[in-house]
Amino acid sequence: MACSLTPDALQHLVQVANGDARVLLNTLEFAVLTTIPNAEGVREVDLPVAEEAAQAQRIRYDKSGDHHYDVISAFIKSLRGSDPDAALYWYARMVYANEDPRFIVRRLLVHAAEDVGMADPNALLMAQAAAFALEWLGMPEARIPIAQAIIYIATAPKSNSVVIAVDQALKTVENTRAEPVPNHLRDSHYAGATKLGHGLGYRYPHDYPHHYVVQDYLPENVRNQQFYRPSDQGREKIIKERLEYFANLKKK
Repeated sequence: MACSLTPDALQHLVQVANGDARVLLNTLEFAVLTTIPNAEGVREVDLPVAEEAAQAQRIRYDKSGDHHYDVISAFIKSLRGSDPDAALYWYARMVYANEDPRFIVRRLLVHAAEDVGMADPNALLMAQAAAFALEWLGMPEARIPIAQAIIYIATAPKSNSVVIAVDQALKTVENTRAEPVPNHLRDSHYAGATKLGHGLGYRYPHDYPHHYVVQDYLPENVRNQQFYRPSDQGREKIIKERLEYFANLKKK
């Protein structure tokens, strides 16, 4: 493949590469491949072609390289930081880079549970709706419900209590002995279960005021563990008040 490069085009490519040889070579390759050969079969890269290639490369990024991870990191941090404009910008960058939209909505699902969580459980439903829309509509129509989910999640109250709780529970199971299930919690729906004491002493919460009754649900060795600690953000503030009410009942 024959090609030519004008001095001003070369100078521009060097400037935009900013000392990164990989960027220079990738931009030059893009310029050559997107240029139609002249009558002699030579692809002429002049200054306008170089400028257009450099602009395109600012939007495109290598999905297997650092830019891929940098952009998705910026996207997630913008969502976590409650900046819908920044989140939409990084989303648009990924769209123009032909990022797999399923990858984007998967990140939305994770973020909705990890960084919004119980402060606004609807955030997870919005992410799920975006994933559903992507499967049923496809792109580019799905860009609208995906953007709606991005805006909703970015502006939602934030809490990471869910991820802290589940990770602490997993760590506890990993580091403590697995004691037997307490008898009153064991399955009593099969023949002979009652003779073994299974289910004896279990209190059915719906038979008590407020559909709650004090009883133990954990083995003895982890009975005092508290994994879930709700924040005072959004809907979670109501959950926190309810759990405090239950905790006060246990003290009586």
